[in-house]
Amino acid sequence: MTDPASPAVPPAPVDPVLVKRARIAALVKLGKQLGYGLFGYAVVVFFVALFGTGFGGFWGTSIIVALLVGSVLLIPAIVFGYGIKAAEREERGGGSFH
Repeated sequence: MTDPASPAVPPAPVDPVLVKRARIAALVKLGKQLGYGLFGYAVVVFFVALFGTGFGGFWGTSIIVALLVGSVLLIPAIVFGYGIKAAEREERGGGSFH
């Protein structure tokens, strides 16, 4: 409940660029988590197959699919992540890397 004695403060205007950037940052975070998770899965399965079951059938296919899907997720996530960091740095007046 609001306090009737306090004046009503209008909400601050929402910057659509910041909202879009936050949404992209959330997708970048999810993409990195999934991509690196799949890479970790591929490494674990590789060593399980190396020392145990062999690379035939499911294990070999699982490793290849995990690496391919992980790469497809990670490549845009990393690129967009750098873009978001650069935009935030530019907004703070940090300039570029050059």
